[in-house]
Amino acid sequence: MNTATSSSAWRPVGLGRQAALWLLRIIALILLLLPCIWMVGAAFTPTLERLDHPLLLWPHVPTLQHFESVWASGIGRQLLNSVLVSCGTTVLSLALAFPAAYALVRMRFPARLDLLFLMLVLAVKLMPPITVAVPLFTLAKNLHLLDSEFGLMLAYQVYTLPLSIWMLLSFVREVPIDYEEAACLDGAGLIQRLVYIVLPLCAPGLVATAIFVLIAAWNEFLLALLFLTTPSRFTLPLAVAGYVTENGIDWGDLMSVGMIASLPTLAVAGYVQRYLLRGFSGGLK
Repeated sequence: MNTATSSSAWRPVGLGRQAALWLLRIIALILLLLPCIWMVGAAFTPTLERLDHPLLLWPHVPTLQHFESVWASGIGRQLLNSVLVSCGTTVLSLALAFPAAYALVRMRFPARLDLLFLMLVLAVKLMPPITVAVPLFTLAKNLHLLDSEFGLMLAYQVYTLPLSIWMLLSFVREVPIDYEEAACLDGAGLIQRLVYIVLPLCAPGLVATAIFVLIAAWNEFLLALLFLTTPSRFTLPLAVAGYVTENGIDWGDLMSVGMIASLPTLAVAGYVQRYLLRGFSGGLK
């Protein structure tokens, strides 16, 4: 009798706890999505309606006037520049990081030079951007790489290359060395083992790393501000900053540019999400 009473009393308590947890999750989700909802609503809200109702989440009469305005101002050029710089930075970073990660995992270095190299890579990654911005600017100026997309790609390697190396290390370690030893017995060289064995097995890790590098290069502002001086070469972060002026802020145009800047990375991440999840879970089992 006591057992039945206690179990019946436990059910309302358990259901109440679950309801409270779901309520907290819903509140957290609303707080997380609220800025995004406001951005989308402001992008489609007419200017006069925004002035009358500044906190309006969604307009009564949506409009595309802000998208037409920013597109007429040349935002398509900045979008193309961001795509070019981000993709070029990602390809260059992975091309350099993958051999480096393989060498650190498979080869033996005297006097723990591999550990020293990793510590230096981590130190560069943790340094504040401003500490390396001025030396990079001076170096790029001497090499005539200022105001060029290629110079910006090289400058981004200061941050994206350490990130790529550290992420790829774990994926290369998970490749069984027995596969490579068997390939060596069949006469495969180092390049063949990398291309036909290690690279395919590390594909989920490469995709996961590429997403992080792509987002980091897409959102970078400080180095782009220092390296680029011609408006036609600006990336999207610089274009977004240009809509905040001393004369005021056109929130409709600013939010529409924000949507244009956010959608490509969201689309890429959504398309490769299965590889991204495999990369996070280890990729190799």
